[in-house]
Amino acid sequence: MITVQHDSFHMDQEYQRLLDASSSPGAIVTFCGLVRDFSGGQAVTAIELEHYPGMTEKVLQKIVDEARDRWELDQVRIIHRVGKLAANEPIVFVGVSSSHRAAAFSACEFIMDFLKTQAPFWKKEFTPDGSYWVEAKESDESAAQRWKD
Repeated sequence: MITVQHDSFHMDQEYQRLLDASSSPGAIVTFCGLVRDFSGGQAVTAIELEHYPGMTEKVLQKIVDEARDRWELDQVRIIHRVGKLAANEPIVFVGVSSSHRAAAFSACEFIMDFLKTQAPFWKKEFTPDGSYWVEAKESDESAAQRWKD
């Protein structure tokens, strides 16, 4: 299940949903990303995320489909928040259940790496000195590249 939303989420509830929906889980791996309070050595007080509704969900589904092609997965859950978020708030959740831990770990990491580089989100960071739109990072591209080899 894929959700793009303004509201926050609760890790324990999302974990339980994965467990309840899984047919025979041997492993559940989750990742929760938080809004960092720093960027490039500068304090960040908040971010604002925009997205392209409809297109964003399609791109996320394509990433999930590719993960399912690579690994034997049971359930996959992605939540990505949009709107204005304060530092240290949860921004993204990825949860994967599988009968094997290696598949769950790899798929969770793969989904995050491709989400960062392919999903149509635009991020503006707010600092004590003003705000600016964030450019794509080479480190994110490098992380996704390793899955392409």
